[in-house]
Amino acid sequence: MPEHVPTLQLIGVAVLAVATVVWAVVLLRLLGRAGLQAPARRTRTPLPALPRQTRVGPALESVELTPAEQDAFAGLARRIAGG
Repeated sequence: MPEHVPTLQLIGVAVLAVATVVWAVVLLRLLGRAGLQAPARRTRTPLPALPRQTRVGPALESVELTPAEQDAFAGLARRIAGG
């Protein structure tokens, strides 16, 4: 027993540890008795009140850079990368 810890504090830690173990055992027994297991996977059926949603987003846009812009971007990338 450590010398710098009061006896009442050691008793308190032991009581809390025992209470935690008892709580976990009781909780597991109650869950097992109630039959609460992970729910089985259900097939996804759409809700009839919601409109059908599409997965199509806006078209991708791209812009051709001039050689000067490409050089400027390369310099910026090198500066950010620390090289």
